[in-house]
Order: sequence, then structure tokens, then C-alpha cells
Amino acid sequence: MANSPKTLELTILEREYRVNCPEGAEEHLRDAARYLNERMTEIKNAGNASGKVLGTDRIAVIAALNIAHQLRQMEADQQDAQHSVRHLSSLIDDALEEDMQLEL
Repeated sequence: MANSPKTLELTILEREYRVNCPEGAEEHLRDAARYLNERMTEIKNAGNASGKVLGTDRIAVIAALNIAHQLRQMEADQQDAQHSVRHLSSLIDDALEEDMQLEL
């Protein structure tokens, strides 16, 4: 069997989850679970510090929204960087073309 899924046991907010994972992606999934657990724990602790007891579902939704926002911001930053690189590349091409014309 090629790349049959493997079952991993992950702990998020002190709860165990068994999830399927493609062969070779185990460490990436464990890392993602650690990241999610850290974010959810931060949200839970912030709620407790303010006197609010948040349910796991609400904590999960807030964490998902925060992570999605971070992802969208990184995508926008990457698009801005790509645009800047294209612009700089165009300026370099124009300068090289101008230099070649001066040599003629």
C-alpha cells in the first residue's frame, strides 16, 4: 500500500484526539497540534484571567479565527512582496535596456 494513512494521537486542551495522517507528514501534524494547543491555551487562560469561563467550542472558534487572520495577513504580505519584486525586476530590466541602448 502506497502512503496509507497513519493514526496519530494528539492532545489539545488536555483532550486526546486520534486523527489520520498521511505517511511522512506526522511531524508536521504534531507541530500543528502543538501550535493549536498553545493558541487555545492562551485564549483559555486569558478568559480565566478576566473571570470568564469559555467553552472548548468557543475557544476553538476564536483560535481558528486568529490563525485564519494570521494566514490571510501573511498571504497579503507575500502578495505585496511579490508585487515589489516584480516592480524591481521591471526597473532593472528597463535600466539594462537603457544601458544597452547607450552602448550602441
